[in-house]
Amino acid sequence: MILEAALERLVKIGTLTVTFPNGSVRSFGTGREPHASLAILSTRAQRRLARNPALALGEAYMDGDVEFGDGDLFGTLDFLAMNSMEGGTHPFDKLMEKVRWLRRGLDQFNTMGRSRRNVAHHYDLDDRLYSVMLDHDRQYSCAYFPDGDETLEDAQLKKKIHIASKLMLDRPGLEVVDIGCGWGGMALFLAREYGARVTGLTLSQEQLAVARRRAFEEGLSDLVSFELIDYRNWDHKVDRIVSVGMFEHVGINHYKTFFDKVKSLLRDGGVAVIHAIGRADGPGSTNPWIAKYIFPGGYSPAVSEVMSVVEKSGLWATDIEILRLHYARTLELWRERFDRHRAALTALYDERFCRMFEFYLVGSELAFRRLGHMNWQIQLTKEIATLPLARDYMVDAERGALAKIRAIEAKALRNAGGKLGLRSNMVAIDDISR
Repeated sequence: MILEAALERLVKIGTLTVTFPNGSVRSFGTGREPHASLAILSTRAQRRLARNPALALGEAYMDGDVEFGDGDLFGTLDFLAMNSMEGGTHPFDKLMEKVRWLRRGLDQFNTMGRSRRNVAHHYDLDDRLYSVMLDHDRQYSCAYFPDGDETLEDAQLKKKIHIASKLMLDRPGLEVVDIGCGWGGMALFLAREYGARVTGLTLSQEQLAVARRRAFEEGLSDLVSFELIDYRNWDHKVDRIVSVGMFEHVGINHYKTFFDKVKSLLRDGGVAVIHAIGRADGPGSTNPWIAKYIFPGGYSPAVSEVMSVVEKSGLWATDIEILRLHYARTLELWRERFDRHRAALTALYDERFCRMFEFYLVGSELAFRRLGHMNWQIQLTKEIATLPLARDYMVDAERGALAKIRAIEAKALRNAGGKLGLRSNMVAIDDISR
């Protein structure tokens, strides 16, 4: 059988026990620890796993056609990822990867209309899902854990400060455009803490409504505005550009367009910071299950793919930073919050949706722990002398901003008689099912 042959080639470390639809049980691997197990419950799933496991495993889990030993989705996927790292392959792996590689241009041909549909697929889900999973500021991107033991709220705050330090917001009133602004958290933060005048661009109707409401409620509407517009149609020059977690949706065909737009929008002396998911092992292709169910048109590029375009754009890459394992920890904390509200989310959606989202969170976390994914931040300028010669200004700005915010929090805590804590957006289970 093709599937059994594939499993024999895959499992190089430990032992995988598989129960097949006919009730037979086989073990693959060394016979030693670590152990993992799974049960294939239908011949349909067995056939699909033999042909295209990268797509079929997630689909079979969504449909209830595969169950993992003791319900341990994370443990079993971690076992498979670990063996994949050791060179274990499916007989068709190279062929399927070659097909995906040849289709990259077509799959990522993200026209304005297609980009809008891709965004709606994932970001226009019921708001209650993200309200229980994310931090109170709705940061749906990699948090920053410089100490390693930060809470999710603290790590997302530090992420915003870290990026702001690279923007060099050295005076109030600087005009900033936030490309792919999400629910508005970064834009509101830059206005509130640095006095920036920020315009957030989004393609999501749901995120637009939330962001505008937040600006009004926080009294920041005079500094922050949000627009439903594709970045390619924005033509107002600004002092600073920030884009966090959006570049993965640009598409390889449009990298030149993106960086040409960044250059054309920056005023003299302008600075841009782009933050995105990348891969450490060179150019590749998007996992077919992720592309179909989670991020259609999405791709996490190697830095080499990005820099080859930046170098031709005329922009200066003045700082490049690789964030290792920060997103793995972020996803772990999102997964924990999702799990705590699993029953309520099942009532809100259904079991198949929750299995899909679980598979996405676990698989993504393992991509960062095992499979070479990371985050990169690139700082860009138009002129060689825009920024100081050493990075000290970033560190000084970061420490100063964090100290200022901590002082404000401490004062608020004292004024509240010690009863005030960081506001959490983790709503009650009763609320989510309404």
